[in-house]
Amino acid sequence: MDITLKVNGATCTGSPEARKTLADFLRDDLSLTGTHVGCEHGVCGACTVILDGRPVRSCLVLAVQAAGSEVTTIEGLATDGGLGPLQQAMWDSHSFQCGFCTPGFVMQATAFLRDHPDADERQIREALSGNICRCTGYQSIIDGVLLAAERTRTGE
Repeated sequence: MDITLKVNGATCTGSPEARKTLADFLRDDLSLTGTHVGCEHGVCGACTVILDGRPVRSCLVLAVQAAGSEVTTIEGLATDGGLGPLQQAMWDSHSFQCGFCTPGFVMQATAFLRDHPDADERQIREALSGNICRCTGYQSIIDGVLLAAERTRTGE
């Protein structure tokens, strides 16, 4: 089946098998390897992308289901070839260690902060509770999201 979708602002087409996940389509067919595949059961959150404005686990969405949709991946957050504001705040907060879970956390936090720019620590923890990191104690991740929210509010 031929599909067309918009990925990171660009129109993309492909012919994925009916059983191919959106995560695999992004990685294998479009060479967007920033979306990581962890558990393949929708539990870890590493494969989170924004689909039509909502964060979704791309390992649970078939590529054909995304036909006609708009997808943003971690690669789509870059601004002028550099880190996006949330990415920079997380870098400044030393939010990650190995980096495997990073794209999923960043995509989940991006969608959350878009809708809740004044979120407090408790709300951020709850919003990110479905993402798993095996390296950090999570506090540095929360610190990065709080820093991004503060910088957005203050125009920094």
